Parts: sequence; C-alpha cells; structure tokens
Amino acid sequence: MPLVHYSHQISPFWLPNGHFQSIYPALFRQINGIKYFREKIVTPDDDFLNLDWSYAGNEVPKPLIILSHGLEGNSTRQYITGMVKLLTQNGFDCLAWNFRSCGGEMNQTARFYHSGATEDLNAVINYAFEKGYADVRLVGFSLGGNLTLKYLGEQGAAIDNRIKGAIVFSVPMDLKACSLAIIEPRNQIYMHRFLKSLKPKVMEKAALYPQRIDLKDHALVKTLYDFDHIYTAPLHGFEGADHYYAECSSQFFVEPITVPTMIVNAENDPIVPFGSLPIDVLRAHPNVTLLATRDGGHCGFRPARLTDEFYWSEKYALGFLSGL
Repeated sequence: MPLVHYSHQISPFWLPNGHFQSIYPALFRQINGIKYFREKIVTPDDDFLNLDWSYAGNEVPKPLIILSHGLEGNSTRQYITGMVKLLTQNGFDCLAWNFRSCGGEMNQTARFYHSGATEDLNAVINYAFEKGYADVRLVGFSLGGNLTLKYLGEQGAAIDNRIKGAIVFSVPMDLKACSLAIIEPRNQIYMHRFLKSLKPKVMEKAALYPQRIDLKDHALVKTLYDFDHIYTAPLHGFEGADHYYAECSSQFFVEPITVPTMIVNAENDPIVPFGSLPIDVLRAHPNVTLLATRDGGHCGFRPARLTDEFYWSEKYALGFLSGL
C-alpha cells in the first residue's frame, strides 16, 4: 500500500503545533456516557488483566473492537473512551483492556507490561474468541499501537481468520529513536509525566519482590531510557534498553503482516519523529498503509469545530473499521 499524505488541516488554529495538539485533549477533554463492565481474567503465568467491556446493545453477534492504550494509560483515557463511545454507537462491541499495573490495581507477578508484551494481547484476543466473537478488529494507540503491529507481524500468515484488520495511531515503531527524542528539552514535559507514574510503581513492586528488583540505582533514573535500561529490560528478560528496543520495535515486524492495517501518524508528533518510521518498507507493503497527517500531535487529532463531540481520529477509525 502507498504512503498516503492527508493534506487537510485537522486541528483548530488555536492549537498551533504538535505540543498543544497533544496536550490539550489529555488535559481538557471529557467523555460522558461510557458504561464499562469490568472483568478480570487470569493470564497463563497466574497474573491477571482487567478488561473493560462496552456493548452496542441487543443480542445479535457483533464485531468486536479490542483497544490497546498507550504508556501508563488505561481504559479511561479520553482517546480510548472517545473511540469506544463512537464505535458502540455504530454497532461495535468494544473491549478496552488494561495493561498489567494499569487497571487501577498492581498486578501480582514481578513483571509489568512493556512495548512488546504481545503474550498479553494474545491472551485477551483468545479470551474474546472463547466468548464467541468471530469478527475481531484491533485498535492501538502509541505503545499499544506498537504492541498491535508486533502481534500482527508475529502471527503473519498464520493469523486467525477471525482477526479482520487493525488501525493504530501515533505509533513509536522505532522505540530507541522515540526514547531518545523524548529526552530532548522540548519533550521533557512528557518524559517527566511518564516517570512520575513509573518510578513509584517500581518502588511498590520492589517492596513485594525485593529479590527481583534492586532500587540501588533508582536515583539514577532521569530519563525514560534510564528506566528501560535499569528496570524494564532486566525485569522482562532483555540485556538492556538497546536490546529491549531492538527486540520489540514494530518496525522489525511489519513485513509479515497479512491483514488490512492502517498506521496513522502525524508529521508534527513531538514524541514520534516522523523520520523514524520505516517509510520505505511501508511504501512497498501490500497490506499496510501509512497515513501521514500534517498535524494532530501525539494521540491528539482534535477537530477544528468546537461543536464536534468526536475527534478526527475516531471518525477516521470508524470509517476504516466499518470497511473491513
């Protein structure tokens, strides 16, 4: 599929750059009317995942959308709930799953989640199959987008035919490039926000598993790269941050994807440098399309009209998913 440039302006004039377009929705957008039904499932390693369901109504079997959130997000983030509300209004059941430690309670094992932990996404998808869903479509945001693409690539031609396709937004396909980009002075507001959540989590986990997590270098964690090198990598079986990034970046997994897949990244995304995307690979891909928007920021895509309840990304996703 080709690289497609979306040339129209998405964002309002009063959000003039990628930073404003990323931050405004996260701070000020509120979505009302979502009613989740929570379910807890057990993972193969005897941990658990919290799943939040939103149903379109009636008993007729419907397509299911499985939504994967971003780093330190959860099922209540506005980019998830806005998407869920629009999709359920249009006849899709939705399952917004929470990564380990992100569903309002600490998970039970020593490990957390990470950008390549597709075993948990696989467990969620298999559980949906067990519930009787025969038409499953995937949506991912940021880290959740990377996870989704990696999963699809790992499955390759052997993917279950009940998985019809996927759309992902603001994807850090080169994890190292994005980890280094977030260290830049103009991006440290995002990095500090992530670390403000991640560092206390690892301290809580260390109290439960002192034999697995050593806090002697905790004060050395100044960047997301530091956190991944000191904690994420060793906790999940990687030799260090560079090894973790190399093994989990979805840029290395997109070629085997066989289902229709849309990647939507804004050219002004402050966290994901557009040049870090594997554009040449995607340009020649038969099943994956990269849609490059001029603006939208990182998981933003707020439309210009104040009266629009739903964002451009949500309307675009509805159109794409409805066509699968």
